[in-house]
Amino acid sequence: MKKFIQIILLLFFVVACAPKAAEEAPAADMVAFAEEDVALVKSETPDKLKPIEKKIIKNGRLGIKVKNLTPEKKYVDSLVRKYGAFYDQENLINNDYAVSFDLIIRIPNNYFELFLNSIEKSGNEVSYKEIDAEDVTEQFVDLETRLTNKRKYMARYQDLLKSARNVKEILEIQEKIRALEEEIESTTGRLRYLSNQVSYSTLELNITQKKEYKYTVQNRQSSFETFKKSFFTGWFSFVDFVFAIIENWMFILLISIFIAVVIRYFKKRKSKKKKD
Repeated sequence: MKKFIQIILLLFFVVACAPKAAEEAPAADMVAFAEEDVALVKSETPDKLKPIEKKIIKNGRLGIKVKNLTPEKKYVDSLVRKYGAFYDQENLINNDYAVSFDLIIRIPNNYFELFLNSIEKSGNEVSYKEIDAEDVTEQFVDLETRLTNKRKYMARYQDLLKSARNVKEILEIQEKIRALEEEIESTTGRLRYLSNQVSYSTLELNITQKKEYKYTVQNRQSSFETFKKSFFTGWFSFVDFVFAIIENWMFILLISIFIAVVIRYFKKRKSKKKKD
């Protein structure tokens, strides 16, 4: 009987402590899963990593002078179609001295050099050429690693959300998930931008055709039209002058009176000196 009572008391003690342990489980999991991630990263060895593919962004500026603009532009159009490129911007500039195309072309990275060589071998004069390359491999790998880790955290927070015991824990976990979603979206957008810059190189191409200088006689108005224009311009200037006088008659009157008083004063003073 005594042994039976001890078993009953032991069961009662276990049942009483179980809810408290269950309530603390989600919080313990939130602390523990970060430690598991650190251990996972530390356990990786260089032997398990895949070879890193170089990520290079190539950009170029090229200017050429041609004798005939139209066939050269058609040739560039054919290269764009041949290499799967596209025009990001296309501007035609035509003035008295030259006619030119300012083109911004996006070219698949693996065809960038072929595209440039095809233009340079066309026999036209190259006025300038600038090529630069930026290695973004480290940025790319760093962003991919961050994105992978953030998605792991997201999956674990979602698991914790299912086992949350009260409203406070639910709100805390949901806030963590919301912040992670924003970070994942930002990182994904940056990766997408870098991938686009790596996949398609940018070429700013200027094609210019100089024009022969030709003297152009400017069209002039007839003498009668010039006289008529001058006459009416003078008449309206005179009318404006009259209206200006009428509009400011008070100031003109006051100035005239002041001048008359000053002149009269000096005349009296001069005549007084003569009498003395």
